[in-house]
Amino acid sequence: MNINATLFAQAIVFAVLVWFTMQFVWPPIAKALDERAQKISEGLAASEKAKTELAVANKRVEAELSKSRNESATRLADAERRAQATIDEAKARANDEAAKIIAAAKAEAEQQVIKAREVLREQVAVLAVKGAEQILQREVNAGVHAELLTRLKTEL
Repeated sequence: MNINATLFAQAIVFAVLVWFTMQFVWPPIAKALDERAQKISEGLAASEKAKTELAVANKRVEAELSKSRNESATRLADAERRAQATIDEAKARANDEAAKIIAAAKAEAEQQVIKAREVLREQVAVLAVKGAEQILQREVNAGVHAELLTRLKTEL
C-alpha cells in the first residue's frame, strides 16, 4: 500500500466525518448546550429575583413585626393604665366608704356618750336626792321638786 493513498483516504474519511458531525451531530449538541446555558441563566436570574423578593419580604415582615410590637406595647400600656385607674378608683371608693363608716361610728359613739351622760346625770340626781334625804332625814318628794332636779341635771 501506498502511504500517500492511505493518507489521502484517511483525509477524505476525516473530511466526511467532520462534515457528518457538522451536519448531524454538532447542531443537536450545540442546541442542547445553548438550551442548557439559557436554562442556567434563567435559573440564575430567577434566583436573583427571588433573592430580591426575599429581601423585600423580609423587610415587610420586619416592618410588620415592629408595627405589631409597637401595637402590643401600646395596648399593654393602655391596659396597665386602665388597671391602675381601676385600682385608684377602687381605692378612692374604699376611702370614701371608710370615711362614711368612721363618721357613722363617731356619730354613734357621740350619741352613746350623750346617752351615758344623761344616765349618769339621772343617777347623780338620784344619788343627790338620796344624799339630801339622808342629810335631812326626811324624804324629799321628787314630783314636787322636779324643776329643781331638772336644773341640777343640766348643771351636771
